[in-house]
Amino acid sequence: MVTVKEKTTVTQRIHGNCPTHSRTEISVRDVKAVIDEPKEREGTNMGPTPTETMVAALIACTNVISRKCAKKHGVELNAMTINAESTLDRRGTQLLEEIEVPFPKIRLLIDVTTDASEAAMEKVKTDLRRFCPISKVIRNSGTELEEIWNVTRR
Repeated sequence: MVTVKEKTTVTQRIHGNCPTHSRTEISVRDVKAVIDEPKEREGTNMGPTPTETMVAALIACTNVISRKCAKKHGVELNAMTINAESTLDRRGTQLLEEIEVPFPKIRLLIDVTTDASEAAMEKVKTDLRRFCPISKVIRNSGTELEEIWNVTRR
């Protein structure tokens, strides 16, 4: 078996085609996605908004990094769901005034099913805060990021 060592620093290349004032067609690797505004904001509602996409990226990164941390600590996460509730100060997007912290608070509700002990789960939670790049960016922006874990033991 050949072991491949991943690079520690990479350059990401993402293309955005902007066919309308609200819709952006994203291409990354061989994957395409649409980011858009809802119809009430003159969009075509073909995808999540840019701000919703950022929170969705936080959910996805929390999933990926939590599972990596769990594996590192010998924890099996049998099931996981993550719900986010974010507060967005829209004065900036409405061009009313500059807002330094557009998301004052984001709360993640993380439901997991596992046989792991509380101590093992604490290691996973601690490592998530240490290693999740999206949550690091969000926290460092001044946003209060709260993670509420609901752990169900099988």
